[in-house]
Amino acid sequence: MKKRLFYKIIGLFLLALVAGIIVWGANIYHRIYKPNVLVSDSTVKYLYIPTGSDFDDVVDSINENEIVENVSSFIWLAKKKNYPNHVYPGRYALKHEMNNNEIINLLRSGYQEPVKVIFNSIRTKEQLAGRIAKQIEADSLALLKAFTNDSIIKGYGFKPETFTCIFIPNTYEFWWNTTAEGFVQRMYKEYQWFWTASRLAKAKTLNLTPVEVITLASIVDEETIFNDEMQKVAGVYINRLRKRMHLQADPTLKFALGDFSIKRVLTVHKQIDSPYNTYKRYGLPPGPISIPSIAAIDAVLNYEQHDYLYFCAKPDFSGYHNFAKTLSQHNINARKYQRALDKEKIWR
Repeated sequence: MKKRLFYKIIGLFLLALVAGIIVWGANIYHRIYKPNVLVSDSTVKYLYIPTGSDFDDVVDSINENEIVENVSSFIWLAKKKNYPNHVYPGRYALKHEMNNNEIINLLRSGYQEPVKVIFNSIRTKEQLAGRIAKQIEADSLALLKAFTNDSIIKGYGFKPETFTCIFIPNTYEFWWNTTAEGFVQRMYKEYQWFWTASRLAKAKTLNLTPVEVITLASIVDEETIFNDEMQKVAGVYINRLRKRMHLQADPTLKFALGDFSIKRVLTVHKQIDSPYNTYKRYGLPPGPISIPSIAAIDAVLNYEQHDYLYFCAKPDFSGYHNFAKTLSQHNINARKYQRALDKEKIWR
């Protein structure tokens, strides 16, 4: 009887032990393998880990952005896998049904998700710095310092007036934690790749350097909003350069005045003493007046060959232009446009 009771107690103990082990194992399994990312199916949440962050910073970011469901289980496994000693900055994509083990393995690996950096329609270095700072870790101040740093500019073989030439508007993949200097370095490589043998040959035929092509393209880009008119506009400026005529480009005056909101260029505007005043100075200005599009650059390289020397905005405000071979015809076109401005009460 005592033996039977003893075996019964042992059996119950073993049963309780097995049950406990199962519960403990299930708990451990859930901590490691249960989906723990708070995103719905087919969506992604990004965890941004700034440069210099430690494990506590990562946990704070996870809490603030409500990225995982059970933070304590994440912390427990992270410490077990020694993640606190392997924190790497970057932008990490956390997907639906990822478990703690997958999350920590991803973060420990440093395998971050690249960002698509896009910029276009940029006129100034300040604008560019602000646009890029919204897309990578480097802030606008650090970027602007890099864009205006004399040693960096000289190191790449440019002048302060021409440094924006290295920024070719497009869509690029970057690591989110790219530094300001890293951004500039990558852009210079893209600039070199952009200037293929074919483009260089076309620039040489024009007797222009890549920087001069980009400078002229920046004017073309400001003159017309239509890609199908760019080559024609470029042809006018090429003709004027070859005849040693003043370019008389209104956008260069706006740049010199620091005011691109001007809709009507007046005689007083043309008097400004600036190397960018193409009404007074022959040839191209010292550098680009904006960061031109690839379409504008290629329009210069593939300019339309014609005999036009003048163009003026159409009075219908369509954005297109009337072109003229003679000054008398141009003056007729200009008067039509001026009357349209008067009618709309546009005085400046």
